[in-house]
Order: sequence, then structure tokens, then C-alpha cells
Amino acid sequence: MLPQFLLPETTIRQAGTGPAIELGENQGGTLVLTLGITRILEQESIDISIWGSADGAAWGSKPLAAFPQKFYCGTYQILLDLSEQPDIRQLRVQWQTNRWGKGDPKPLFAIYLFVQEFKHQLAAAGA
Repeated sequence: MLPQFLLPETTIRQAGTGPAIELGENQGGTLVLTLGITRILEQESIDISIWGSADGAAWGSKPLAAFPQKFYCGTYQILLDLSEQPDIRQLRVQWQTNRWGKGDPKPLFAIYLFVQEFKHQLAAAGA
């Protein structure tokens, strides 16, 4: 089932939620989440969080993981360890935007989020 895009490259102008994906055989595993920000205006920020569900209906009261608030284009990675939550079968991304200062008050971002299995042997080999 993995690797795949949790969110393909998308232009964002307001807060929102991405589609759910099934974890399949990666349920209960450790995942690498890669956030790419390919377009951003100055004087704006984006908050990205990852939510999980066991049934596709209830998404919990707090995210499983979150990227630190971002202000710049770039590629960023975090790990998501689901070993303590083996019932999580689906993931989705949620975002909040903020814009301040002069000009158009509406934010503008282009982002993608990619998820893949964390391969322990590769991490050890790189150390």
C-alpha cells in the first residue's frame, strides 16, 4: 500500500483536510512523512497535522503528529511511530493557514505530503 501520496501536490488557499488513505500492511508500523512546500507567499504560515482513524469515521481529538509551523518553501520530514496505536487503519492530513501584512489577505501555498515505510536497516546503514 505504501509508499504513496497522502496529499498530491495541491494549491491551498484556506484551511482544509485531505482524503483518507488505508495503511494496509503498514498498520502499526513506523512511517516517514515528507512535506514539500513548493510555493508560498511572504507573511504567511501553514500548520500541518496528521490524523488517524480505526474506522474511517472517528478521527480522535488530537493529531497523531504535526510538523512545526512552516513559513518557507522546502522539504521537511518527520517520523510517525504507530506501534502504540496498532488499531489505526487510515491516515489523513489537515492544515491551517494564516496570512498577515499587506496585500491579498488570502493565503497561497502549493504543498504535497508523501508517506512511506521507515526502513530501519537503511537508517542504521546511514549512521
